[in-house]
Amino acid sequence: MSIEEIQEQIIDEMDLFEDWTDKYEYIIELGKSLKTIAEDKKIDSNKIKGCQSNVWLDANFTDGKVAFTADSDALIVKGLVSLVLKVFSNQTPQDIINANLDFIEKTGLSQHLAQTRSNGLLSMVKQIKFYAMAYSVQGTKS
Repeated sequence: MSIEEIQEQIIDEMDLFEDWTDKYEYIIELGKSLKTIAEDKKIDSNKIKGCQSNVWLDANFTDGKVAFTADSDALIVKGLVSLVLKVFSNQTPQDIINANLDFIEKTGLSQHLAQTRSNGLLSMVKQIKFYAMAYSVQGTKS
């Protein structure tokens, strides 16, 4: 699926819930099912700067696509991480670089997240795009 199709799927899923209590429960459940980063990858160089909670992000480049693993020590953040990884993982570097991340706005998350969580989410997206840029350059040198 393309990044745009995945975002539309997330928007549709979030629209199934009528109130934000249910939406937060859904996000927390997503976090519980997140395939987490290996313990040996929970190092400072993989830690997202700007997050209130601890968030670690690792990337691997295989067969022209970037795969991400991550973890957080906060359940709601872990759920948000899960959503972002669902959008970006297993995509090409160029698709990640060019992607407009609009599901955050369209689901209402941008209005319902605390400023510190929004900042952390943006920091995570910046790091994902940074990895994609690095892999894009690496791919052109192959």
